Amino acid sequence: MTVTTMKPDSVGQAADAVRWALSEGTPLNVAGSGSKRGLGRPIQTACTLDLSGLSGVVAYEAEELVLTARAGTPMAEILPMLAERRQQLAFEPQDLGPLFGRPEGQGTLAGVISCGLAGPRRISAGSARDHTLGIEGVNGRGDLYKGGGKVVKNVTGYDVPKLMAGSFGTLTVLTELTVKVLPAPEDVRTLLLAGREDAAAVAALTAALQSPYDVSGAAHLPAVVAERSHVRAVAGAGGAVTLVRVEGFGPSVTARVAALKEELGADAVLDQEESRAVWRDVRDVAFFCPHTPTLVCPHPNPPPLGGGGDHSPSPASAGEGRGGGQDTRHVWKISVQPSEGPRVAESIRWALDTELYFDWGGGLIWAAVAPTPDAATAIRGALGAAGHATLVRAPEDVRTTTEVFQPLPDPVMALSRRVKESFDPCGILNPGRMYAGV
Repeated sequence: MTVTTMKPDSVGQAADAVRWALSEGTPLNVAGSGSKRGLGRPIQTACTLDLSGLSGVVAYEAEELVLTARAGTPMAEILPMLAERRQQLAFEPQDLGPLFGRPEGQGTLAGVISCGLAGPRRISAGSARDHTLGIEGVNGRGDLYKGGGKVVKNVTGYDVPKLMAGSFGTLTVLTELTVKVLPAPEDVRTLLLAGREDAAAVAALTAALQSPYDVSGAAHLPAVVAERSHVRAVAGAGGAVTLVRVEGFGPSVTARVAALKEELGADAVLDQEESRAVWRDVRDVAFFCPHTPTLVCPHPNPPPLGGGGDHSPSPASAGEGRGGGQDTRHVWKISVQPSEGPRVAESIRWALDTELYFDWGGGLIWAAVAPTPDAATAIRGALGAAGHATLVRAPEDVRTTTEVFQPLPDPVMALSRRVKESFDPCGILNPGRMYAGV
């Protein structure tokens, strides 16, 4: 199929492109840089609407903790800008490009929000949706509209910006977004607990999260995953590693780490450099990435106060690029109740050739599964009614025949169809990206 690409460099041109597609009855593949093209169901369209030309920061009001940027603005431009003012996107946006064999730092702001990509800090800071304040875009009727605003507390009726988060471009062609930013932590430390089995590790993570010590990251790496870490203290632990992150002002972090170390029986404490490196790997699913070039854009987490601007790889995180996983394995993102995490993981291991690790205190399982026709059935069968599973990485033919996103109950699917029809009645925006016929 010959694909025609339209690349608008203004909001008006984007609206004209949608109106043309509507008049011709031609579906559009709405994309930014394409770094996450492999995420979701394949789209068979003759036209691609490339939004990477809609780039640039419109307004950054650091004192008001608000940033407005065009949809195609690279995260590699936004994150260093925030770091210079010692601020951050607190939901810790993922960079999944390397998981699909692409270079780091190619994702855009609209891509992060549209795919709802939040990292380990989601358990304390919330999701991408919680940090999206306003949007501008073109719906499937060809109408240019705005939703939300530029203040945290705005009362605008229907919360359209939050609806766009996680919609994968199926409702609106986003042209501009406003997001909330927050101060970056001055210091970060990570407690390391060695040799815990899954159930004991999740129990320790639960205790840490329920403590008064404001934990911002809680993950567990079984031995086969931990040994791939670029942080020597993690890779050299000789077994499974459980990680608990504490962030904030220096003296506060020191006191909280000391208290948690005693309560949890931690074996070691990772310093700032090691902590940033290991949580970046947890965030970006680097353990399952094929070997890809090391970071070429500034680190997405700001340096500590007064820490300078050198973001080159260090001995603590040295390695031949990222990953070490097999890109032939299919990667699943599995959300469960933390208390159910170890049981679900063991059921999946029993049924399939699987490597996995836990994030979000045991509530998120990342699993790399050897290809098999019954993988989806086995994974969702292990879940039962306890959660949902998304197929994140697999070849196009597998994503065509497998339910990529968790199948929805009939009432919820009916609601999803009505929402889709209200924004895109002719179904021209990323048709079938999430569910067939939607």
